[in-house]
Amino acid sequence: MAAQAKPKKRPLIMWQLPMTRVLKSLIPVVIASIYFFGWRAFFILLTVNIFGFITEYVYNRHYRQPVSSAVFVSCFIFALILPPTIPYWMAAVGIIIGILFGKMVFGGFGRNIFNPAMTGRAFIYISFGMHMTGQKAWLEPVGGVLGGFIKYTSDAVSAATPMKVVAAQGFGSIPFWKLVVGNISGSMGETSAILIILGGLFIVWKKAANWKIVVSCILGGIGTSAILWLAKIDGALDPLTFVFGGAFWFAAFYMATDPISAAQTDAGRWIYGAMIGILIALIKVFSIWPAGAMFAILLGNMFAPIIDYMVKEQKKRAKAKLINE
Repeated sequence: MAAQAKPKKRPLIMWQLPMTRVLKSLIPVVIASIYFFGWRAFFILLTVNIFGFITEYVYNRHYRQPVSSAVFVSCFIFALILPPTIPYWMAAVGIIIGILFGKMVFGGFGRNIFNPAMTGRAFIYISFGMHMTGQKAWLEPVGGVLGGFIKYTSDAVSAATPMKVVAAQGFGSIPFWKLVVGNISGSMGETSAILIILGGLFIVWKKAANWKIVVSCILGGIGTSAILWLAKIDGALDPLTFVFGGAFWFAAFYMATDPISAAQTDAGRWIYGAMIGILIALIKVFSIWPAGAMFAILLGNMFAPIIDYMVKEQKKRAKAKLINE
C-alpha cells in the first residue's frame, strides 16, 4: 500500500508581490528617518512590526490562516507617520488597535473597510494627544555627515512642525530645499518629500498603487489649497508649502492607495482620490486638527463603498437608457 503524501505545511507568512514592492520602496524612507532622527526611529519601526505581526498571527491562528505580508506594509506606514519621540508602548498599542479593529474584526486581509495604519494612528492621536501633537513630540534633525547613524536620538526639541512655522512666520521662513530633502522636524518618515515621491513613483510604475488615486488626490489637494490661499483665508498655505511641508506626498502615494479600503471602480478612484486631496486641504485650514491627511483618508474609506455603488448604478442606468433607445 502506497504511503500517503504528507499534507503540505502551511506557510507562516503569505508574501504578496505588490506588498513586497511597497516595502522595498519604503526602505530609503526608513534609512532617511534614521539619518534625521537617530536609531530610535528604527527601534520604533521594529517594535511596531513585532506587535503588528503577533496581533495578526494570534488572530489568524484560530482560523489556521497564514499572516499576510500586507501587515508589514501597515506596520511600516504606521511607524513612519509617528513622531520620533513616541513612547514604545504607545506605538505598540496603536498598531495592535489598528490591526485588530481596523482589519481583523472585518475578517482579515481583503475585507477591511478602513486603512489599518490610519485606524491605529487615529486611536493614539485622540487618546494621547500631547505625545502626538505637543511641543515635545517633535525633534530637530540630528545633522552632520553621519547624522543619526551615530546617535540613538536627537537632543534638540522643536517647537513646531514646518506647517505651523510657515503658518506663523510666512512663506520662506523654512528654506525650500529643507522641505524637499527632509531636514526638518516632523513625523519619522514624512519629512523627505523627494524620497517619498521617488518611492511612490516606483510603486505606481510597478502597479502596486493606482495612479488614478494618486493623480486625483494631488490635483484635489493643490487645487483646493490654491483657491484658499488666493482667497486669503486665514491659515491657508501657498500650494508649494502645502504639498511639501507635511504628510501630503506620503498620503497621496502610500495611504490613500491602500488597495482594499480605497474605491475599486475606475471612476470611483478619481472621485475618491480627489475627495481625499480636497479634504486634506480643508481640514488643515478649518479644523482644530492638524492631522488632516489621517482624517481625510478615514473619511474617504468610509465613503469608498458608496462612491463605487453610485458609479455602478450610474453605469446601469446609462446602459439601460441605450437599450431602450
